[in-house]
Amino acid sequence: MMERAGMKNSNVQNRQFWQQHNKPIELWSSKVIDQKVDYIHQNPVESGFVLEPEHWKYSSAIDYAGGKGLLEIDYI
Repeated sequence: MMERAGMKNSNVQNRQFWQQHNKPIELWSSKVIDQKVDYIHQNPVESGFVLEPEHWKYSSAIDYAGGKGLLEIDYI
């Protein structure tokens, strides 16, 4: 699967799965951090995998909604 998903890249001899050119941003306030966490929680919903962020099995969204997820998280 990884070989199919990977793309040729001049900096990598074989293939890579993740995009090379990410653009990190500074998370300078609680408001910005909350917005980014919400964005991440919405990804499975936007992709059509679940109807609510809390329904994604390995998401911390359930914890942020007051429940208890499968994984232990550190709140940001």
